[in-house]
Amino acid sequence: MEPWKRNVPFLLTMSRVLILPVMIFLLLNEGFAWQLSAALVFAAASMTDYFDGYYARKWNLVSILGKFLDPVTDKILVSSVLIFLVYLQKVDPYSVIVLLVRDTLIGGIRSVAATQKIVIDAKPTGKWKTALQMGAIPIIILSPWSDDLSIFDKVGHGLLWFSVILSMTSGIEYYRGYIKSQKA
Repeated sequence: MEPWKRNVPFLLTMSRVLILPVMIFLLLNEGFAWQLSAALVFAAASMTDYFDGYYARKWNLVSILGKFLDPVTDKILVSSVLIFLVYLQKVDPYSVIVLLVRDTLIGGIRSVAATQKIVIDAKPTGKWKTALQMGAIPIIILSPWSDDLSIFDKVGHGLLWFSVILSMTSGIEYYRGYIKSQKA
């Protein structure tokens, strides 16, 4: 394997965090072109979530660190942008609070499990939750700047709230999985 390939999955994973200053800069500027740029940058960052795992599996580079960092960088990207969208008054703060509480609790459960040498992999419901959030956010970013996109505003917020429901469901799945691992 070429040496440069060894770092590709890690760099793709970390790009979701490194892109945040660019996202904030774009979101701070008003106007449709800025918001379109922010939505496209967010979408590109979101796509790295697929490609980091794809290349890690393809090149046999799957690691415990990668399994840990992948969902963490997803949460950092999504949570940071959602918090900033709350600041811009584009997102209901209650949805963001529920998502942050769930993510913090699951992060705690995963940390405790890690001390017991138990790795709790991402669950399908959690992956769908993240996918919905990553789809909803660009729509929400775009929605306030054009009357033609007003339906997108409703779709974006609907997707975000559906992700909140999936978030709670996957949180229960993680908790049950951890409890089950304790009984084994």
